[in-house]
Amino acid sequence: MTEQLPYNFIAIEGNIGSGKTTLASMLSERFSCRLILEQFTDNPFLPYFYQDPERYGFPLELFFMTERYKQMQLMLPQQELFVDLTISDYFFFKTLLFARNNLQDEEFRMFQKLFSVLNASFPKPDIILFLHRSVDSLLENIKSRGRSYESAISRQYLQEIQNVYFEYFRMETSIPVVILDVDRIDFQNDKNSYEEIINCLKSNYLPGMHQLILSN
Repeated sequence: MTEQLPYNFIAIEGNIGSGKTTLASMLSERFSCRLILEQFTDNPFLPYFYQDPERYGFPLELFFMTERYKQMQLMLPQQELFVDLTISDYFFFKTLLFARNNLQDEEFRMFQKLFSVLNASFPKPDIILFLHRSVDSLLENIKSRGRSYESAISRQYLQEIQNVYFEYFRMETSIPVVILDVDRIDFQNDKNSYEEIINCLKSNYLPGMHQLILSN
């Protein structure tokens, strides 16, 4: 019997350096499904933003939003969404969460209006799996992957992003949000941890926030 999950559209989320792209790719290979990976390296404003966030925040977020919108339009054909499994390493609403943290008040109000128009055309994922790591762990992962434009990411910035995510999760009551504590867990190389994550995704969850800790 073919291995299956009880969801058609799964969004793997997490802070910068949490391992969401790695996990999404591993799951896609395991279940032979459609994979959507965010093309963040194509954003020309990203290196400048970490150096001067007030100046480059708006063009950064506008670029991210338009690129995510184009990708989701291409990769999420409505007639197939509820037939085939789709796994993404982001959900479109993160666009607004990062903008809320990175933009000034007037900029955010303008951005929010644009976002509302674009977001209306996308369904929410069936479940969000959020990979939670401590800020110390995130910084270690960011350093180890050696992306030069990420070298200026601060502890404060990562904590702010973490806070924005959790603020949203506490208010999300229409779909399940599973917060999985993977701090110090190397699921890429630890088969038991990886299998435990898959078992988590095989469960049916009620809408709202759920917090789980891997046993390994």
